[in-house]
Amino acid sequence: MQNTTSILIDRNIDDVFRLTHQHVAEWSIIVVEDEVIEEKPGGVGTTFRTVTEDHGKRMEFAGVVTRCEPPYVHAVHLTGKMFDIDAEYVFNESNGRTRVTQRATVTGNGVFRWFMLLLGWAMKRSHCKASEQEMESLKRFCETEARSDHAQTLQRVPPNT
Repeated sequence: MQNTTSILIDRNIDDVFRLTHQHVAEWSIIVVEDEVIEEKPGGVGTTFRTVTEDHGKRMEFAGVVTRCEPPYVHAVHLTGKMFDIDAEYVFNESNGRTRVTQRATVTGNGVFRWFMLLLGWAMKRSHCKASEQEMESLKRFCETEARSDHAQTLQRVPPNT
């Protein structure tokens, strides 16, 4: 099952790139834990653990960064018990704003693979809606909360005298 979702964020590309992949548990509506296990130079090969919660069901994924080209592309592969996810985020700057495009492919494992084949049409519709909600949450985070945190940090730093 594949899905592509895109959104325009009123923030520069460097900030959006950094906030998107370094603060996942803060902006995502389903990721409740996101922990780096081993960081690799340049990002590719970095391993991490992600826990999601959706409708009261928790799932754990082992992740690896498969592509990292700041500030333009960041991709990961997540391996879970029921399914795997390949997600790629592409960032394009336009007049100080950033368009983020998420491409995701979900592949069922074991029995869940057959379940996805049988009910894929219904799952795809649900997955598309969830992706849109995730991107809206990312937009809100990048445009509001993250800027507020940055402004508070600047207020705490004493001016140069």
